[in-house]
Amino acid sequence: MIVPRVPALDPAARTALSDNGAVVLTGLPNSADSLPVAASLLFGTALRELFPHRTRRSVDGGVVGLHADSFDVVVDIGGKTVRRRHPDEDHVLVLLASQAPRGGESFVLDAHEFTDSLDAELRDFLRGTDVDLYGRWAQTRGLPATPRVGRHIEFTRTGRRITRRTDGVAALHRDPRTEHVTAMLSRFDAEVERVQRDLPRIRLTEGDLLVLDNYRCWHGRDAHEGARTVHIQTVRTDDA
Repeated sequence: MIVPRVPALDPAARTALSDNGAVVLTGLPNSADSLPVAASLLFGTALRELFPHRTRRSVDGGVVGLHADSFDVVVDIGGKTVRRRHPDEDHVLVLLASQAPRGGESFVLDAHEFTDSLDAELRDFLRGTDVDLYGRWAQTRGLPATPRVGRHIEFTRTGRRITRRTDGVAALHRDPRTEHVTAMLSRFDAEVERVQRDLPRIRLTEGDLLVLDNYRCWHGRDAHEGARTVHIQTVRTDDA
C-alpha cells in the first residue's frame, strides 16, 4: 500500500487519511508534543479520547510484524479508575524521532481489503468466531488475566468496520473448538506473513508522523541495526 505524504497544516491531510486509511504528515517539530497537535488538526472536535503517549526505543531491533494497535489497560490512580489504553482505539499516530542507520522501514496494509481476499473458510472464521484477543499476553506483557472476548472482524454500532490483528490472540479458555481455532489462527498467521513480504516499504525521515486508521490498516516495520526511537499515541474519535 502506498501512503501519501502531506504537510500537516494542509487541509487535504484529513481527506488523504479518510481515502487511504493512512497518511504521513510532514512539517511538524520532531517532538512528542506534535502528536496531540496532529490529532487536533486531523480530527478537530471529533476527537474524544487521547491516551498517554509512549516512547519506544529499540537497538538492533527485529521485525515488528503487521498489527493493529490494541491493548486493554485500566489502572487505579489515587482511588480513581483511569483507562490508559483501549481495545478499540480507532487511530494511531507514530512519530519517528530518530531513524536507525540501517533498516527500520515501515509498511502498511489495508486490512479490510486483505481479509476480504482470503478464502471463505478463513473469512467466516474471522467474522464469526469469538477469541481471547490477548490470551497469550498474560505471561509476557503483564496484562491482567481477564479474557477479552471479541472477533477479528466486528462493527461498531454506527456500522464502522474493525479488522483486528494482535499477536496475543488465543482460543477462549476451555473452548470445545480449541483445536480448530488454533489451526485457523495458524493459517491466518501464514497468510499475513505471506502478504507482509511483498508490501511497499516506507522510509520515514526524522520528524515524519505516520497516522493510521487503526480499524482499517495494519502496520509494522523491518528489522534495523543501531538505535531507533518513535513516539506513539492512540486516540478515539466520534466514529469509534
